[in-house]
Amino acid sequence: MPPEGFNPLDPFRDPAAAAALIARIGEAWDGPPVRIMEVCGTHTMAIARHGLREPLRSAARLISGPGCPVCVTPDGYIDAAVALGEMPGVTVATFGDMVRVPGTRTSLERARAGGADVRIVYSPLDAVALAAADPAREVVFLGVGFETTAPAIAGSIVSAQARGIANYSVLPSLRTIPGAMALLAADPGVKIGAYLCPANVSAIIGTDAYRPLAERFRLPCVVAGFEPLDILSAVLMILRQVSKGEARVENEYSRVATASGNRKAQALMGDVLEPCDADWRGLGVLPGSGLRIAGKYAAFDAGEKIGVAIAPTPERPGCRCGDVLKGMIDPPECPLFGAACTPETPVGACMVSTEGACAAARRFGVGA
Repeated sequence: MPPEGFNPLDPFRDPAAAAALIARIGEAWDGPPVRIMEVCGTHTMAIARHGLREPLRSAARLISGPGCPVCVTPDGYIDAAVALGEMPGVTVATFGDMVRVPGTRTSLERARAGGADVRIVYSPLDAVALAAADPAREVVFLGVGFETTAPAIAGSIVSAQARGIANYSVLPSLRTIPGAMALLAADPGVKIGAYLCPANVSAIIGTDAYRPLAERFRLPCVVAGFEPLDILSAVLMILRQVSKGEARVENEYSRVATASGNRKAQALMGDVLEPCDADWRGLGVLPGSGLRIAGKYAAFDAGEKIGVAIAPTPERPGCRCGDVLKGMIDPPECPLFGAACTPETPVGACMVSTEGACAAARRFGVGA
C-alpha cells in the first residue's frame, strides 16, 4: 500500500531527475536550438507552470501550437452559441472554458448576466440529464473539442437517442489534430523542426496517426505525457533523432497511449460523426479537419434542428491570437498582450482558455 499522502505523479516530478535530464539534453545537441512545437494546450500550460522553456533554450525552442480547442474556435461559433442562449425555451450547456470567450458582440457570460440560460456542465451527459429533467426546454450542448472529447459528445447523442430524450442537441465545433499539424509543417513561415505530440488525443487516435506526418515532412514526432519528466524525456528523444538525422514517431507516453489507440472510442466517433471542413481561428478553413454529426443523427444537430447559422467572422484588429496559435510569435509579441487584453478583459480566446498560450504566459510570467 502506498504511504499516506503519496501522489502517483510524484515520480514524474522529481527535481533531481529533471536536472539530470536537462543536463543530458544539453549533451545530446550542440547545434542551433531545434524549434519544437508542443501541439497540445495542456502541454503549453504544463511547460509554463514548471518553467521548462528557459532551461532548454540553448538546445530546444519550445513553441506553442493550435492544440487549445477553445482558442481555435472562431468568433462566429461564439456568436451562434450566444444567439441560442438568448432564444426563448433554449438552454445552452457548456464547459466552463467557453463562457468568457468574447464573440463579435458579447460573451456567453455577459449574455447569461443579461438573462440568457447558460449552464456550466462537466460532461455532455450532464447536459443530457438537464434535458431529461426539463422536457419543455431544448438543451443545446456546445460540442467544442478535439478527438479527446469527441467520443464523449458522440456518446451523449447515443444516450439521448436510447432514452428517447428528444429535447437534446449538440452544436458541433469538433476538430481533428493531424490535419492542422500537416498544415503547419508545410508552412515555411513557422519553421517547425519537430513535434511534441498531444497525450490525450493520442490515447484516442493512436500514435500511428502521426507516421504519415513524420514521413512526409521528415519531422521527429514524440508523444509525451504532461508531467515535467515526460516532457523533458520527450525533448531528449526528439534531439537524439535530430542528431542522427532521423524522423520517426516515438511514444514516451506508453503507459497510456498505444500505436492503435482506443478502438471503441474510434468506432463510436465513426458511427455518430463524420469528417467535414472546419474553420480554425488563425489557420483558416482546413479541408476534412472537422467532425460533424452524421445524417442518421441529424435530429440531435442543433444547427439543423433550430436553424442557427455559424457565420464567418474576420480576425479582431490588433489581436494576433492566430499567429500565437501557429507558433509564429510568442504571446508577449502581440501588441494587446497585458494591456488591452488581460484575463479580466480578454480580446482573444488565447487569453481566456485554461489551455491558452497567452493565459499561460500571463499567469506564469512572460517567457514562461
